[in-house]
Amino acid sequence: MKTPTKKPSSKVRIIGGFWRSRLIQVADQPGLRPTTDRVRETLFNWLGQNLEGLNCLDMFAGTGALGFEAASRGAKQVVLIESSSVAHQMLVNNFKSLLPAPEGVAVEIIRSQALTWLKNNSAHQFDVVFVDPPFADEKLLQDALLEANEAVISAKTAVIYVECASELSNDVLLGHLPGWQINRQMVAGAAKATLLKRD
Repeated sequence: MKTPTKKPSSKVRIIGGFWRSRLIQVADQPGLRPTTDRVRETLFNWLGQNLEGLNCLDMFAGTGALGFEAASRGAKQVVLIESSSVAHQMLVNNFKSLLPAPEGVAVEIIRSQALTWLKNNSAHQFDVVFVDPPFADEKLLQDALLEANEAVISAKTAVIYVECASELSNDVLLGHLPGWQINRQMVAGAAKATLLKRD
């Protein structure tokens, strides 16, 4: 009987900035769904290519594609939170492989449930929050949006990026973020990418 071989890890390319064209490994984990190149390229066109001086939070880091992309583009601080031990270790390994980091950029990789970490670290405030939880868990998304609203700085410049299933109603997104509106949005296959800003 032939012993099954482990499927090799796939890779994701960093699109822009200091680490442009560098590859990061993707753990072979059920439900791990890297944000596609097309969506990330569009997102960082929306945000602006240079994130210098901004504090960014990647709530459900997964592969780290969003957080590492933000760091590559000069974000002052990037916090990546991941609950899976396997995915967390891959994040740590990927960051080590990318070093050195851009000058003045601090990257922190935390193993925790995102909502728990935010509740225990309410003093942390961010300019950009990435919210990309598993698509199948709508309740988790709704809870994450509530926490993201508390985690962003009070300035009008703060943004929340949400990636969710394409069929999810915009009313679900905005219903948990009073005072916010859709600034940009695109649908790419099964995913809907939305950039939210305050009214």
